[in-house]
Amino acid sequence: MTSEPAPTHAEPPPPPAEDTSETAWLGSITHILRLTITLTVIALTVWLLGDVLTVIFAATLFAVVLHGLSRILVKHLRLPYGWALGTVTLGLIAAVVLLVWGSGPAIVNEVSRLQDALRQQEAYVRSMLEGSETGQMILNYLPSSLGGHQGGSGGSLASLGSRIAGSMTGLVGSAFGVAGTIVVVLIAGLYFAMSPSVYANGALRLVPVAQRPRARALMLRAGHSLWAWVAGQSLDMLVVGVLSGVGLWFIGVPLALALGVLAGLCNFIPYIGAILGAVPALLLALSLGTRETIMVAALYSVIQFFEGNVLGPVIQRHAVQMPPAITILSQTLFGAILGFPGLIFASPLTAALLAIFDGLTPPLEDDERV
Repeated sequence: MTSEPAPTHAEPPPPPAEDTSETAWLGSITHILRLTITLTVIALTVWLLGDVLTVIFAATLFAVVLHGLSRILVKHLRLPYGWALGTVTLGLIAAVVLLVWGSGPAIVNEVSRLQDALRQQEAYVRSMLEGSETGQMILNYLPSSLGGHQGGSGGSLASLGSRIAGSMTGLVGSAFGVAGTIVVVLIAGLYFAMSPSVYANGALRLVPVAQRPRARALMLRAGHSLWAWVAGQSLDMLVVGVLSGVGLWFIGVPLALALGVLAGLCNFIPYIGAILGAVPALLLALSLGTRETIMVAALYSVIQFFEGNVLGPVIQRHAVQMPPAITILSQTLFGAILGFPGLIFASPLTAALLAIFDGLTPPLEDDERV
């Protein structure tokens, strides 16, 4: 008797394969739309609240400076953080007060002296132009607003000196208009530095829970990058300011200390700041003579050559490395979007954005590099 074979159960047919190409296509479209909406919201926010965002970033940068200096005192002097922050704040206030107290009256006198020197220089240039045929041709093509003959004869080069002198007074007046914003930045930055964790944790609460660890890591990375940039740039500014002040004092230019401090502060803005810091010294040198003006121009040229080719690369090895093209393009971009404040804070803002970008993107493998 043979046993019948056990019936075999046929396996169910496999489910129909999903259209993976259509799913991937829909996913990519969703990702593109999400990215587009995010970028649009960011662009509108920057466009509508650019001034407010600039003030917030300036206060944050000042808080990073206060926090970093206070941590140095905590580490080396074993002070409580509150005492260290108070010491740093009082030290900065004392330095500003001493500078204004020591150079304030001299600055007022030199501004008046500079106005007289500009008028004399303009009268000399105009007489020299009127005494030659080439100069007469130049005056014929210059508009009256610049002392030429175009558009009427009411303008003169001497009146141009008066307008330049008046523009200097207007510049001082606009500085007082900015003083309120500077006070807000300083006070907000001080409060940020007093309790940085409170404001950082408050910002993290706005992030979805699943993304908070990554957002915290990016926030810390951006903060470390800002402090590294500030530390390196502060050393660069100190060296440029000292060299400028000592060089101007040796040449005999008045207000050498104040001009050295101004040159160091203007060096906060890479490349463009060098020109801004040299203009006041060159104007004051004009009141002394052509020889002193040439010496001041040569001094600033040598200092900037040393800073750009020796000092800057050495500092960047231990701080934030930003390619020169990125620095210049960031100044152009943020200057166009945010105006002059964007030009001032373009470099630290770019340093923070590069740190965030570096944390969001995986590094290149060796075979992927160009």
